[in-house]
This record gives sequence, C-alpha cells and structure tokens, in this order.
Amino acid sequence: MAQETVQFRAEVSRLLDLVVNSLYSHKEIFLRELVSNASDAIDKLRYLSLTDSGILEGDGNFRIKLVPDAGNNTLTVSDNGIGMTKEETVQALGTIAHSGTKEFLNRLKSEEVKNNPELIGQFGVGFYAAFMVADKVTVITRKAGEKDAVKWESSADGTFTVEAAEKESRGTDVILHLKDEGKEYLDEYQIRNIIKKYSDYIEYPVVMDITDEEEKDGKTETRVKEETLNSMKAIWLKDKADVTEEEYKEFYKHISHDFTDPLKTIHYRAEGTAEFTVLLYIPSKAPFDILYKDFKFGPALYVKKVQIMEHCEQLIPLYLRFVKGMADSSDLPLNVSREILQNNRMIDVIRKNITKKVLDTLREMKTNEAESYAVFYKEFGKILKEGLHYEFTKKEEIAALLMFRSSNTEGEGFTDLEKYLESMKPDQEEIYYITGGNIAELKKSPYLESFTEKGIEVLFMTDEVDEIVIPSLGEYKGKKLRSVVKGDISLDDKSKTEEQKKELGGLLDTVKDALKDKVKDVRLSGRLKNTVCCLVGDDNDIDPHMARMMEAMGQFIPKSKKILEINPEHPLFAEMKKLHETDAKSSVIKDYADILFNLALIVEGSAPENPSLFAGKTAELMIKGMR
Repeated sequence: MAQETVQFRAEVSRLLDLVVNSLYSHKEIFLRELVSNASDAIDKLRYLSLTDSGILEGDGNFRIKLVPDAGNNTLTVSDNGIGMTKEETVQALGTIAHSGTKEFLNRLKSEEVKNNPELIGQFGVGFYAAFMVADKVTVITRKAGEKDAVKWESSADGTFTVEAAEKESRGTDVILHLKDEGKEYLDEYQIRNIIKKYSDYIEYPVVMDITDEEEKDGKTETRVKEETLNSMKAIWLKDKADVTEEEYKEFYKHISHDFTDPLKTIHYRAEGTAEFTVLLYIPSKAPFDILYKDFKFGPALYVKKVQIMEHCEQLIPLYLRFVKGMADSSDLPLNVSREILQNNRMIDVIRKNITKKVLDTLREMKTNEAESYAVFYKEFGKILKEGLHYEFTKKEEIAALLMFRSSNTEGEGFTDLEKYLESMKPDQEEIYYITGGNIAELKKSPYLESFTEKGIEVLFMTDEVDEIVIPSLGEYKGKKLRSVVKGDISLDDKSKTEEQKKELGGLLDTVKDALKDKVKDVRLSGRLKNTVCCLVGDDNDIDPHMARMMEAMGQFIPKSKKILEINPEHPLFAEMKKLHETDAKSSVIKDYADILFNLALIVEGSAPENPSLFAGKTAELMIKGMR
C-alpha cells in the first residue's frame, strides 16, 4: 500500500489547533488518555476471545508497555489489544463521529475551559491529547486476526498519512515525537508518578524497562529489568475501609475521563440470593452532551472482573443517566449479550438495587449535605425530574428530591414540596405552581395577584421538562398540584363571588357573545386583583408557555379556544356596566370586548391577534379619553 495523504475532517483540524495552541495545564493527562485507550483495546479483544480463542494468536498475556527513548526523543505506548485495520484507523483518528461536535469545540475555546484539557477525554477523543506534548505522532497498528499492519502519522498540520507497515504481532504502538518542552516525560520517575496517579487501577500491567545500578564484586553494574508500574487491584472488590478517598477519586477520573472530583461515591456489596459489587459516582459537573440523544450512559458491566460492556443502559433508568461507575457480578455468563441482558433476572435485580441506592443517597445528601445537594441539583435537577414521567412507582420519592424557587423564596433560596406542605394555609387543599421562561418573568405574572395578596405560595417551574413531568406527578401526599394559569380558581369567599356574578351577569353575556368565535367562555376571575383580564385554559389544556416553545420548534399545535377571565374589581367594568345598562347593544362594548381579548393575549405572553388593528383601536380610545 503506497503512502496516502489524507485531510483531517474540519472539526478534527479545529480540535487539534485548540489542543496545540490553547490548552496548557495538566499536560500529563495525555499519558492517562493513551493508557486508557490501550486498556480499552485490550478489553475489546479479551471480550471477543470469550467466544473466539483463536483471535489471541496464542498470546493471552495482556499488557501495556511504555518505552521512553531519550536518544530518539520519543515515548511509545504499546498494547497487544484488538488493533485496527486501515479503514478503522482512518475513521478512529481522522474523524469525530459525535453529535454536539460544534458545541464541544465552542466550549473548548471559552476562557472557562481553556485550561481544562480533560474535556478532550470526556468527549471520547483522548488520543489527540498526545499533541499537547508531541509535534508528531506515529501510530503502527495491526488488527487481531489480520496479517497486514498500517502506519498512521501526523504533525497536526491539517493532514495525516497512512501506509502499509510491518508489525510482528497484533496491537497498537503510539509513538510520540516529543516537543522540547515535552522531554520531561522521558524521565522514569515522572512516568512512574503519572501512572501511579492516574492509571493505578488499570486491570492490565502497565510495564516499563527500568534501569538501575548494582554493586557486585567491587564493580558497578547497570541492569535493565521490566517493572510493572500499576497495582492492577480491582478497587471495587476491596473493603470500603481499605480504600482511601484519593483512590476513589482517581478511579472515578479513570473511568469517566473527568478531571474534576466526584460529588459522591457509592460503594457496596450485595450478598444473599444475588451477589454483586457496585461502585458508583455522582459527578460534580454535568457532561456537556448529557442532553443529546446519543449520550452513552450506564455503569460498566463486569463479570468476574472481565468488562463485558462499557455502558450498560439496562443497569440504570434514563433519569439517573448522570451516574458513573461499574457493577461486577459472578452470576452472569461471560458471553452475555445485549439481547440476554434485556430479559435477565439478575440485571433486573441489580438495576432495582442501584436505583434504590442512588435515590437513598440523594435523599441523605439533601437532608444532611445541603450545599453538596445544591451543587448536584443545579447540574442534574432537570434530568432527575424526568423520573416523574418515566418511573410511576417512584414518582413521590423522586418528587421529594426536587427543589424549587417560589413566590416566597428570596434571592437564590429554594424550597421543596415538604416545606410547601408545612407552610400551606389551613384551608388550602392544593399545591399551586406556574411555568415560564425565567424567575423574573414569573414574579411579575398577573396570574399571581390573588395568591400574593392572600400569602399563598406558588412554586416557579422554569425547566423545559416541567410542563411535561409535573402533570405526570399529579399530586404529592394527597395534595393535588394545580397550575395557576389553568382551570377555574377562586380564592375569595363564595358568597362574594356569587354577588359579583349577579351584578355583572348581563355584561358577561354580551362580551361572550361579541367574542364567541374567539373564546369558549367569559367569566369572573378569582386570580386577578390589579390586571384587567387574562386568558386561561381548562385543567387539561396545554400550558401557553409550552405551546409557544413547541411552535418555536416548528411543531404543530392545534388551536383551541380559551376562557377569558375579567377582574370584577377593576374600575373598567364598573364603567362598562353603566354603558351596558344604558345600551346593551352598543358597538363600543363590542370594541371593548375585542380590546380585552387582545390585552389578555399580551398578558399570557402572546402577540395581539391583529397588532395594527389593536393599536388603532387603542389610539382611538386614548383620543376619546382626552376630550
């Protein structure tokens, strides 16, 4: 195969430019990423060998070897894992097949993350971290079961070359041609410390030839021996008392490619009819792509210390997809497939166990570690809320973990449903909430006027998922959740309301007749105190904020008539009542009705039906008022 020069995909070129020119701190993580990639390659081969032992080519002695060469100024990371074909090499090292690539690159350019190269690992392209310390990288690889090898090489100049190569055995050699400032990574002591810090828990030996001197018969002899740099101890199989906090943190960083410390560690062993070990982490920062459709989630699944699956989605519900970690069972077959997992009793047991343990941990955090829980909720609260929709049997348990801003909270303060129940008025039977785009907007909402006057707390819902998941909750501890922008709400004395209906009944009928093509009903409002009117839907109607969002996304929303509520205490209606008593068929009343409808549209956040006509009628009224 002749040498072929290939252009990097545009997004890879941009990524390399950022790596080479923008990312400065923690350069040593390049070695963590390359060792982790080597470990993954061995994992893949080890798994395939469970059903095809011939693929090992007689060598089942898995290992990763580091070769610092001061003479050639190179550092090589070699593995005897699965290896790659030419096509796989070009695909793996020349493209990024990941939704959200542009967002990722934009985040890398921001000042906040310029010194956080760990984002590269989190994104799944840790190989490129090599260019932080190398001005050229050569990869020689041979796929297990194949005879032909391939050589890939690039100087991060926008292109790479691929050509045929010779390699005696399967696996991959990554050769870093170090920059002058990267020569420190040729030092044995430095390499040893990096491996101990970041890769001690890699399941395969990370080895290196170590040179030392020995006095023998009065002479100093230099000898070279291969030494294993990592402990290879499965941290999850140790007793919790034997694992330090630092060891937990470093193992988290190894499995998650996250450079920040986890917020919480969950480590336990289940014994009895089902025996398995679980080591889970709740991160302190949300991955940037966690809301993308192809986000890979689920703890790694091990069977007797052999990794069977890197992301086992069957082990955890979607609304807990932020959880990282692994589960190891001795009760599953080594050749377990995804199809078997879908209907496996043991997987169901582990999933239920993990779900309970995570929710219990979050409840304990919320009760005893308020600051940590606030950090968690800021990052993952909207994802946790999805459980209200998907996990019917646990919705009240999940609801107890939710936090809200409300009409009673100040500054950045939060409340929850339990506190809400404690502060409810003696005769209050419902939990009130309102959805919207932001807190400032909701605080000024006319729909809150009667609630504010009577000191009734209203929860503010500003997450996009709220308008889907909150109706799924329905009620909490016997108290129904009620939107303040829907349904017939009356907080006043019933006798007062009935008296107002008698006084304004004829006017209401006239306004309703004038707007019969636009609204389904006109009634007195129990939620307004200062605002003249508003539009509300029935209890089961779609929320207006949700409707606007869906329309903005191009989704069709069937039009339905709403109910116009008027404020019986507003001075306008006393004047309209006088006019109605004088001339019930007055065209002015019809004009007023049309203006009221358009004012109500504005109040709910919509545009007037016909802006120019509305502006014209409003101007006419202003002129009349000045005469």
